[in-house]
Amino acid sequence: MPLIESIARGAEDLTAWRREFHRHPELGFELPATIERVLGLLTSFGITDITTGVGRSGIVAVIEGQASGRSIGLRADMDALPIAEQTGLPHASTIAGRMHACGHDGHTTMLLGAARHLAATRNFPGRAVLIFQPAEEAGAGGQVMVKDGLIERFGIEEVYALHNYPGQATGTFAVRPGAIMAAADEFTITIEGAGGHAAWPHNTIDPVVVAGQLIGALQTLVSRNTDPLDASVVSVTQLHCGSAWNIIPSSAVLNGTVRTLNEALRDRLEARLNHLVEGIAASFGARAVVAYYRGYPATINTPEHARVSAATAAAVVGTENVDGDARPTMGGEDFSYMLQRCPGAYALIGNGPSAELHSATFDFNDEILPVGASYFASLVERRHLAS
Repeated sequence: MPLIESIARGAEDLTAWRREFHRHPELGFELPATIERVLGLLTSFGITDITTGVGRSGIVAVIEGQASGRSIGLRADMDALPIAEQTGLPHASTIAGRMHACGHDGHTTMLLGAARHLAATRNFPGRAVLIFQPAEEAGAGGQVMVKDGLIERFGIEEVYALHNYPGQATGTFAVRPGAIMAAADEFTITIEGAGGHAAWPHNTIDPVVVAGQLIGALQTLVSRNTDPLDASVVSVTQLHCGSAWNIIPSSAVLNGTVRTLNEALRDRLEARLNHLVEGIAASFGARAVVAYYRGYPATINTPEHARVSAATAAAVVGTENVDGDARPTMGGEDFSYMLQRCPGAYALIGNGPSAELHSATFDFNDEILPVGASYFASLVERRHLAS
C-alpha cells in the first residue's frame, strides 16, 4: 500500500505507543496518564501550540502549514471501557475491570502518527487541528468539547474522524454521504400493577404479563410503524421484576434502546413508543410510565467531505480498497455533535477478523496503524487538491 513513507518507517513506534495505551486504560473524562503521554509525545514532535482542558480533559494541538489554507480538524477518542479484559495478550490491560475494547488506543495512536509526520514536514497549506477527545463511550465528550467552543476557538472549517471496524477487510475504508451511524436513544418503562399470590392471579394486575406483551408489541415500531426503506432498531435489553417463584410482583421495569438514522423517524418512534406503552398497559388495568433519554444523534457526513474522505483513502490504499457508498451501521458515535456544528466526515477502517467491538477479547489490529495515520495526514496534505 502507498503509505506515507515516514509514517510507514515509524510503524514499530506506533505499535509500541498503542500497546502502552492499551496496558493503561482510563475511563470517561478521567484520563491523567493518557493525557500525560499524549502531551509528552506531541511536545517531542516539536508541537508547541497545545491547549489542554478543552471540554474538561480534551487536548487540541495545532500545526501550522507553510501557506494559508483550510483549517482541518482531525479527531481521535482516548477513553476505554469498564470491561475486564480476557485476551491474555502480553500487552493486556494492567487495570482490573478496564480495557480498550473499542480501539480508542489505536485511534489515538493513528492521530499521533499523523501528528509526528505533519509536524516534521509542514508540507501543506492551512492548519491541522488535532483533537484528542475524552469520554466518547459515556459522557458525550464530543458534545462537551463543542460546547466549550472547539470549532470556533480553533477556527475549524471541516472535521474528520476514523474508527476501526471488525469484520471489514484489514486496512480497507468505508464511508458514505449522509448518515453513517445511528442516533442512540434509551428508554425505561416502569409498569405498575397490583401484586399478590401466584395461586390467585385473578386478584392481581400482573405486570409481568404486561411486560411480556410490551416486549412483543414494541417490535411493531419497526415492522409496522417504519417505512421498510428506513432503517431502525428497537431492542428491549433488560427486564427487572419479581422476587420469588410464588409471588406476582407489583411492578416491572423494561429497559432498551431505539436506533434511527434521521430525526423525523426518531421523533415518530419516540411518540409511538409512548402511545403503545400507555395503551397496552391500560388494556390490562395497569399503569406504565416511559422515561425516554435521547442519546447521541445520528452521525451525518456532508456529501462533499464524504467524497474527500473516500478520495483520500483511495490515495492511501487504492480505489479498490475503498467503499465510498458503504452501508450505515446502527451503532452510535458522539462525533455526531462535531458534525452538527461543522462539515466533515466519519469513516471506518477495517480491523480484519477480530473480536467484536466492546468484547472482552477485542484487540486493535496494529497492522492498520500506519494506514490510518497516513489517511489522517493525507487529509491535511491533499485537501487543497479537492478545492
